[in-house]
Amino acid sequence: MKPDSPKYRHLFFDLDHTLWDFDANAKESLAELYIFFELESKFISPFEIFYRTYLKHNEILWDRFEKGYITSEELKWKRMWRTLMDFRIGDEKLAKEMSAKFLEILPTKKRVFDYTFEILDYLTQKKYSLHLITNGFEKTQWMKLNNSSLAKYFTHVITSEISNSMKPQKEIFEYALKKTNGKIEECIMIGDNQQADIQGALNAGMDTIFVNHIKANSTIKPTHTIYHLKELESIL
Repeated sequence: MKPDSPKYRHLFFDLDHTLWDFDANAKESLAELYIFFELESKFISPFEIFYRTYLKHNEILWDRFEKGYITSEELKWKRMWRTLMDFRIGDEKLAKEMSAKFLEILPTKKRVFDYTFEILDYLTQKKYSLHLITNGFEKTQWMKLNNSSLAKYFTHVITSEISNSMKPQKEIFEYALKKTNGKIEECIMIGDNQQADIQGALNAGMDTIFVNHIKANSTIKPTHTIYHLKELESIL
């Protein structure tokens, strides 16, 4: 039930998979990449097989990156290299060119989840201070925000690069509190990732809203769970 008087002042959103539709934008970008590098002529066919192979390696390498086993630069090109290797193409130069092109195309995409702008307008009108906490790369995340017209809503954008820490580490949440002059009891984290966003914020002592777009089984107990961004209106 919505409280009579607002409990929170600072709302911290995740970006990818919460507001910005990463999956749709990435697939569109990879389709352009597939055509640009004429991958079909290299016996990488059909596109759907290439796409699923990339997703597999991207997930594995992001996990390794978040655990500190590889650098961001390794993540960027090795996900392409490992994808090519599955098609018996051991071309490191091509992998690095594909990586650069992908990171050039991806942030230009503009797809956001249904009701994103409406809910951000609503929360802005309610005088909340809106911020982002994201594990994405500084330059890439800012390009996404600017190209999708989301940047204007957020007072502070805290990336893993600028904070020198990553969700679910509590240090990134502590950095966010210091940056925004927020008191923990006046802050809430809103995100889709149960470990990075929800468990991370809970570990830092912050309330949470799990944005369960894909209706995943919940293994963690957030403060609130929603299945559509419009449901934030019943909480905030």
